[in-house]
Amino acid sequence: MRIEILGAGVAGLTAAFELARQGAERGVEIELVETRPQAGMGCSRFAGGMIAPWCELETAEPIVAELGAEAIDFWADLGLATIRGSLVVAPPREPAELRDFSRRTRNFEALDAAGLARLEPDLEGRFESALYFPTEAHLDPRAAMAALGERLAHLANVTLRFGAEPRGGADWTIDCRGFSARDQLARLRGVKGEMLVLRSEELKLSRPVRMLHPRRPVYVVPRGNGIFMIGATMIENEEAARVTARSVVELVNSAFAIHPAFAEAEIVEMGSDVRPAYPDNLPRLTRRGRALYINGLYRHGFLLAPALARRAARVVLEDAWFPEVCDADSD
Repeated sequence: MRIEILGAGVAGLTAAFELARQGAERGVEIELVETRPQAGMGCSRFAGGMIAPWCELETAEPIVAELGAEAIDFWADLGLATIRGSLVVAPPREPAELRDFSRRTRNFEALDAAGLARLEPDLEGRFESALYFPTEAHLDPRAAMAALGERLAHLANVTLRFGAEPRGGADWTIDCRGFSARDQLARLRGVKGEMLVLRSEELKLSRPVRMLHPRRPVYVVPRGNGIFMIGATMIENEEAARVTARSVVELVNSAFAIHPAFAEAEIVEMGSDVRPAYPDNLPRLTRRGRALYINGLYRHGFLLAPALARRAARVVLEDAWFPEVCDADSD
């Protein structure tokens, strides 16, 4: 069986990995095709990399947490994720935000100021309370995709083609093109996300920190060596490459509210791209004959991709059906 996978973002890379692994003894040959010159050049490049299924219950459906829980072991087993948990805080004037968050989520420990300081000494005196999700993880998206691409390059039944167009004629086509697949998936919409990368030698954090706010929520993800990714924006438009001044100001101000050191941090990078989402913000495996579309991961790419890849492999190799994510061509 020859399988052609379109797109080398996190969805395409994990799909190739699972199909190659599950199909190794069945004579399955994988060809991963990406029109860009290398893997991970789409919206996956600008992801936060938080593997935080329990935190996502604040706004997401339970299925997102159930599928996302599989990602922790997937990325950790590959040596690409750090399991140090997640922290959630709120400004002193917004205690209701933390209470509401705790009611909608699970698998956390409530911390007082002293407990928070023990976990993150640089946050001592900054917040009176926090929520700690000890089993959650985080990773560097670009490093993870590069490492997964390297693993695929060394598998005997995988061929990688970059800067190339699909050749067609495969037994199965797995479309992982994200928002670019809107030419085939009419219900897809674009949700733009913007991010900053800052460098601060004054601040050390060992796990992601989310700060709740009714107007300006923010998350900070440490990348090591004084590098931090700052994100939070979700804008209903499709202007992929445009970062607004308003968003930069809001992200910096929100990061400053977590720690004043961010006000003096160097801006290393600004970026944005469009995440693919269906109207309900839930992912889909859409089958059309011998074509399977993995899409609608919204802002949960690294969280949901492993579970969808695992199920996609079983759809192709075993004719399996997963009602929680499978979609019988409703476009």
